[in-house]
Amino acid sequence: MSNPLPLCPVCSGGLEITEGSCRNCDIQVRGHFTAGPYQVLTPEQATFLEAFLRCRGVIRDVEAALGISYPTVKSRLEATLLALGFQNHPLEAPKPPVVPMDPGGSPPGRPEIPSKSVSVLSHEQAAAREDTLAAQAEKRRNILEAVQRGEISSEEGMRKLRS
Repeated sequence: MSNPLPLCPVCSGGLEITEGSCRNCDIQVRGHFTAGPYQVLTPEQATFLEAFLRCRGVIRDVEAALGISYPTVKSRLEATLLALGFQNHPLEAPKPPVVPMDPGGSPPGRPEIPSKSVSVLSHEQAAAREDTLAAQAEKRRNILEAVQRGEISSEEGMRKLRS
């Protein structure tokens, strides 16, 4: 099954899905539909998410499956979570991802559906974000290891993690 395009390949505007058809009975359905939340992922993020789920979230298995290091797994996971709108603390309610839609109103007799927009990153921007997240993960790991070795106190470690 092919995924709908999140953006227009000609002008990069938001696409609205207006038609679907059944491969089995050939019925066609027309209306105004939005893409699912995972449409905002880059192909690399979608591949990572699939591997992460297949590995049941076991990071060392993801490392082996994708041939990448622990910090890279953590940074890709963080980038994927950010793309999906999970930029909050894990216990806070997530903000849903926003799919780009051109304002234009609903068909007669239908309620207005609010338009949404999404931040879509280029591959270069996504790679830069992954590098930044990997560096942040490495810094956090170094702080935690320093606490574990007794080089700094747990209070000092917490202060450094918060800064």
